[in-house]
Amino acid sequence: MHRSATDPRPRVLHLAQPVEGGVARVVLDLTKAQLAAGLRVTVACPGGELASGARELGAEVREWRAGRSPGAGLPDEVRRLTRLLHEVRPGLVHAHSAKAGLAGRLAVRGRVPTLFQPHAWSFEAVGGATGALALRWERWGARWADLVVCVSEAERATGVRAGIRARYTVVPNGIDTTRFTPAPAPAPVATERHATAPLVVCVGRLCRQKGQDVLVRAWPEVLRRVPEARLVLVGDGPDRDALRRLAPASVEFAGAVTDVRPWYRAADLVVLPSRWEGMALAPLEAMACGRPVLVTDVDGARESLPPGHRAPCLVPPGQPGPLAGAVTGLLLDPELRASLGDRGRRHVQSTHDVRRTAEAVAELYRELLGGRPLVSSERRESIHS
Repeated sequence: MHRSATDPRPRVLHLAQPVEGGVARVVLDLTKAQLAAGLRVTVACPGGELASGARELGAEVREWRAGRSPGAGLPDEVRRLTRLLHEVRPGLVHAHSAKAGLAGRLAVRGRVPTLFQPHAWSFEAVGGATGALALRWERWGARWADLVVCVSEAERATGVRAGIRARYTVVPNGIDTTRFTPAPAPAPVATERHATAPLVVCVGRLCRQKGQDVLVRAWPEVLRRVPEARLVLVGDGPDRDALRRLAPASVEFAGAVTDVRPWYRAADLVVLPSRWEGMALAPLEAMACGRPVLVTDVDGARESLPPGHRAPCLVPPGQPGPLAGAVTGLLLDPELRASLGDRGRRHVQSTHDVRRTAEAVAELYRELLGGRPLVSSERRESIHS
């Protein structure tokens, strides 16, 4: 993958931690589009599905050893990243999520055009002193991002309200609408245990952010009114064991899967009970498959819904009672579910196609690069001083 130093095409460095879930999917979708457009792309991350996926696409992949959360190892992580920047010599750095945004901006310090994409603000995820420290960093570190790319207007507004003074732009997440499509035939997972029982599916990392515990607590009330209903949690994560202890027998744990489409297509309803989001991919993918979705009224999630969906498909976060009522109401109204699924599919096709997202990001790159094939030699050298 190494090319001559005189190759005029820009080299984009995607820096990411975490390396799974929605962040990885966004990076891989952008990498695919950018390689197709003729850019040179390097992905730096701590391995995982992101590294393997980027290699399969043909991108250069560099290992950057870094933990998911800030800690005592941060100085070493920044030093490793500085050495990596010296070797890769990117024309532009695109840092994804809080940890990569922290280490990336400390290593680059504004000497190479830098985009920071929070994928949900770090200070929303934690409270107390840790949250205050995260907010203080975001306010201070904003000086080292040429652009902060938010995936929803609500995420941008949250940053502004929090006093993060930055140049913002909003590029909503997109998904591959040619891959996520309604089932051409009954989905395999629906043919046996779930052949007749109403099936609710929740897709996401098993963690506090995604709120599966709220859905599990709501489930007994759903069963009281729809006794045959089944709930499947698709994904893995740190809360798996706690959720298993909490869940009634009718809740199934599918674990991490390589292809989530059969679960979307089998579902009568897809639920994402998040406590916070940037803009999750799961509701977009489910709607692209023609399935109705129910989400919580948090940043990004509400913006993923089409106009007119918010009354039946939006509930307050962290409240099992309203969530149980909304799930039950949708399970008992098949005509409404069919209508919501059809409108959701058309909405995603027109608004959240990944090709639109990739082109919007490419336009930002072109603007920051100013038409130059690579950063000036002076700026390249300054990163190593």
